[in-house]
Amino acid sequence: MIKIEKEIHGNSAVLKLEGWLDTQTTAEFTKALASLEPNIEQLTLDLKKLEYTSSAGLRQIVVAHKKMNGRLIVKNVCSEIMDVFKMTGFVAHLNIE
Repeated sequence: MIKIEKEIHGNSAVLKLEGWLDTQTTAEFTKALASLEPNIEQLTLDLKKLEYTSSAGLRQIVVAHKKMNGRLIVKNVCSEIMDVFKMTGFVAHLNIE
């Protein structure tokens, strides 16, 4: 299960993810990305309460990165998900705070 909270601040958006991002929940994340207004210039993914991501979740994070033309910030990453980012090489491509 995943819970996604969306905050809009002018031309930037924050998506706060809580729970698991996997094959069962990526559709909700995709829907949240698609619902962003075209004027959004920067997206922050707040993963403070994200407990797990599968390869399907990782793919959707890449989709978000591409949609934002690299203007994606990922913050509050727990150590388990950071380990996955390191193993997959995502740390070299994502702006992680």
